[in-house]
Amino acid sequence: MYTGERFSRTGRPLAAPLAIGESAGTSALRPYVAPPQPVHNPGSPTRSTSSPAARCCARPNGSKQVYGRVVLDLRNGKIWAFPTFTQDPHPVNAVNSTPPTSHPFLLGKFALADTDN
Repeated sequence: MYTGERFSRTGRPLAAPLAIGESAGTSALRPYVAPPQPVHNPGSPTRSTSSPAARCCARPNGSKQVYGRVVLDLRNGKIWAFPTFTQDPHPVNAVNSTPPTSHPFLLGKFALADTDN
């Protein structure tokens, strides 16, 4: 005859590892089954977008023409060019092993306030 006491001595030690393994398995698989949605923080201080590749950028006065990334500041509509000097999407310095720093120059400005009609 089956008694509850007998089950508790043999069943609980076997059931505990199964329960722990099952909960760990579902936790490990959750990112693949239901990945978290990306969250955009509209109040972030750096609201900008950039071109995916290097483009030929020229200063408005014609004094400089270089390859660079174009960045649009969505807060004020300013358009900046960050020189890369090559068609690579990031600054490259083949002579020196230290990472180069790209200093931007202003290309122009979009009147984003005019779109609030």
